[in-house]
Amino acid sequence: MRTILIAVLLGLIGGVAVGLQGPLASLISQRLGVLESAFLVHLGGALLALLLLLPFKGGRLGGWHTLPWYALAAGTLGVLVLGSVSYTMPRIGATAGVTLLIAGQLVISVIFDHFGLLNTTVRPIDLGRLAGLLFLAIGVWLIVRH
Repeated sequence: MRTILIAVLLGLIGGVAVGLQGPLASLISQRLGVLESAFLVHLGGALLALLLLLPFKGGRLGGWHTLPWYALAAGTLGVLVLGSVSYTMPRIGATAGVTLLIAGQLVISVIFDHFGLLNTTVRPIDLGRLAGLLFLAIGVWLIVRH
């Protein structure tokens, strides 16, 4: 039970972080540009990660070459995430921008779970998940419509 509580709390903290990161990145992009925003946000994240790794002498970074090549795409995907949030929020609002971001995450996650892609636990798409995706689509439409 404690493990689940910690996971829920960390998930909520991550959600709050995404909710804060989007408007902050959007603010940067409005003043400097979308690519500049993505660069500065990733630079800040890289510096924080570096500071956190210093006491551990880099941790296990030396094993980076053992990763599959496509794992390193995570950084480029982060640029796409920030770029999309930075672009959408000033145009359609924070709620609609984050809603679209989360909807995209949920749809791709259902696909990953169904096929067990990238070592995810296989959880086949069933009627309940399809209903959830339908309600998700309705919710997205209700939030994003003008």
